[in-house]
Amino acid sequence: MVRPTQQLHPAREPAPLRAAATVLLLRDSEAGIEVLMTRRSSTASFAPGAYVFPGGQIDAADEAASRIAARRPTQSGLQLTQAIAAIREGFEELGVLLARHADGRPVSAQDIASMDRSTTSPVSFAEQCAARGLVLACDQVFSFAHWITDRDLPKRFDVPFLVARMPEGQTPTADESEQFEPCWVRPADALARHAAGSFFMIFPTVRTLQRLAAYASVDAVLQACAAEQPLWTSCPRAGLLRGQDARYMESDSPYGELALVCPDGQLLHALDWQSERAVPLLRNVQRLTAPNPGAMTGPGTNSYIVGDAATGYLVIDPGPNDAAHIDRLWRATEGNIRMIVCTHSHADHSPGAAPLQALCKAKPQILGLSSAPTARSSARFAAERELRDGERLVVSGSTAEGEPVTHTLRAIHTPGHAANHLCLVLEEDGLLFSGDHILNGSTTVVDPPDGDMNAYLDSLDKLDAACEAGGIDFILPAHGHVIGSARSAIAQLKAHRLKREAKIAAAMQRLPGGTPDDWLPLAYDDVPERMWPVAARSLAAHVARIRQRASTP
Repeated sequence: MVRPTQQLHPAREPAPLRAAATVLLLRDSEAGIEVLMTRRSSTASFAPGAYVFPGGQIDAADEAASRIAARRPTQSGLQLTQAIAAIREGFEELGVLLARHADGRPVSAQDIASMDRSTTSPVSFAEQCAARGLVLACDQVFSFAHWITDRDLPKRFDVPFLVARMPEGQTPTADESEQFEPCWVRPADALARHAAGSFFMIFPTVRTLQRLAAYASVDAVLQACAAEQPLWTSCPRAGLLRGQDARYMESDSPYGELALVCPDGQLLHALDWQSERAVPLLRNVQRLTAPNPGAMTGPGTNSYIVGDAATGYLVIDPGPNDAAHIDRLWRATEGNIRMIVCTHSHADHSPGAAPLQALCKAKPQILGLSSAPTARSSARFAAERELRDGERLVVSGSTAEGEPVTHTLRAIHTPGHAANHLCLVLEEDGLLFSGDHILNGSTTVVDPPDGDMNAYLDSLDKLDAACEAGGIDFILPAHGHVIGSARSAIAQLKAHRLKREAKIAAAMQRLPGGTPDDWLPLAYDDVPERMWPVAARSLAAHVARIRQRASTP
């Protein structure tokens, strides 16, 4: 866990959450599934002018209304209350009532017309339904998604996005106070209109429609929700991109970085990639990205600066031999570099070490693991001192107030991507610097003979154990943004590798007399063809592992 003293921004308490519920009313059409949406008042306190699904806060009376609600055996008490609230809100806002008579007859237009939709009615919604012998059709309402409002916003909700089939014979009519212009729209059309600027929607609505667009029918949506669990849960985070706020779900690549830098939702961190200046991630961690973007390097190679003015600095992966980048590293540390560590010998990681060392008066040692004989000629590296597995590198000093401060990096040998690859753990703050072993946004190449898939997977297990033992939540890769939920990310990466290996094994079984060139299009049919030459290198590593396992009793 990151030390509070190393956080960049003062702690703040996000606004409290309010329980709410919303419902996506769905119908089938010849053009595909449609969803009922409505425009919020331009003076609304939350999402003014946005197109939304009907919904609102859960009232105390909603739970009490369970006495007139139909319920599935697998539906929890909380889900029942949420469904009641969503049904009530749909009635109040749009005059749509998900209910039936006790004998199974559907609600009629006359039933609805006789009821008071206003929120100021002296007779509650539940009492009106009970007086007419109506049963709320909560058993036809299912959980689709679970959204928790972003931490930076002043008004926050904990809200399930529920789904239900639109009752036949009912026509939505807006209340003309909170909601206006009800409309049926295909998810893809709503998204296109939003992109064109004519159909404003907030982030959760957009992401929900993106997922909904994948379903061909209402039945398909309801079947997907049969497990009684939301298909996803998300509390988005916001950062700055080109000076504008941009929002991200947990599965989006910038999310982990925002969680590290702005844990309480402060809307302060710029996510734009640039190479002109170091980006503070914590008080004791900066990232300077080399100006070498490309298919293999993403936005560029990340050099990390660990430490502060009181302790001096350690530089991880000084990058390519780029004079401007090396000069920026030197300036960011004011030349007070105590050690230079290379995670491995590849040309975008280690060549900058010697030139950076030459700029420093104290000539910091260049540490790491020297390249193995199997390394390509372009990836040769000789460490001035070989780091032992588990060795600790310490910089320490005192703050201006006389308080001692220490930053400790522990080396972990992680062969696989390269025979001399290592990762580093910042012990006091629970951070893993993963080099090229774990990347954000792509999987690393394992290129035999210096790369080895067995070693790579074993090293993933080793890193997972280190994360568990050290309470490590964040991974700082050599390419891409910081990754959050470290152990989950490692598990997903390993699962992805094994799934790919299964596809390769299937291709080998399908074409037993084939060659790697024959298996490649079958095993990497989901990868752009332009990337196949790179994929072929990892395929070779998987093939070697498959054959080795097949020959082992």
